[in-house]
Amino acid sequence: MSTLRIEVHDDAHGAARAAARHVAAAAHAAIAARGSFQVAFSGGRTPGLMLAALAAQPLPWQQVQVFQVDERIAPAGDAARNLATLREALLAPGALPERNLHPMPVEEADLAAAARRYAGMLRGMAGSPPLLDLIHLGLGEDGHTASLVPGDAALDERGADVTMTGEYRGHRRMTLTFPALDRARARLWLATGADKAPMLARLHAGDATIPAGRVRHHGAVVFCDAPAAAQLPR
Repeated sequence: MSTLRIEVHDDAHGAARAAARHVAAAAHAAIAARGSFQVAFSGGRTPGLMLAALAAQPLPWQQVQVFQVDERIAPAGDAARNLATLREALLAPGALPERNLHPMPVEEADLAAAARRYAGMLRGMAGSPPLLDLIHLGLGEDGHTASLVPGDAALDERGADVTMTGEYRGHRRMTLTFPALDRARARLWLATGADKAPMLARLHAGDATIPAGRVRHHGAVVFCDAPAAAQLPR
């Protein structure tokens, strides 16, 4: 039986606002317990609404540390970069201090070394091995999550918390691996739109033939809209 908790909302805006409230509550709890909140956000089309709603939350932002779950290999300022969404949503409104945003170093020539260095930074800030308070995940139409995509060698990486992928939809990516995702204290999924319905049903069922289905369910909650939930069991 799945331990994945799913909250269904009327539309994408409702799901995003609920997800933002969940992140804010986790932040308050982590800061009260440990003095800081360490969170990693995924890229993709969906997180923008959630991040904008989160920026409006009255958080002690000086005590929030933001990491990336994944990033495309593209130049600084490229619109393909997930970092652009984080900067626009969290830095532009003046919520998160810039020093508290930790981008993946994807502009470097030696990407494998850059991935190792990002993993080392995570160890320095979140313990060895790194234990993040919350990881936000998305859900691709092909069942990918983070940048763990079907058929890629990164799916089998167990010795590193950060790795490089092969090319996927025009870009190689840097991504957290399953060990890093599963180790986090909590995982939050945000999935909206009818195109997510088949994969959300498979995620709920724990279908390990898709990358998302291999992520640990314990301590995980999904915020989705009604179209995305259309194929879930009643």
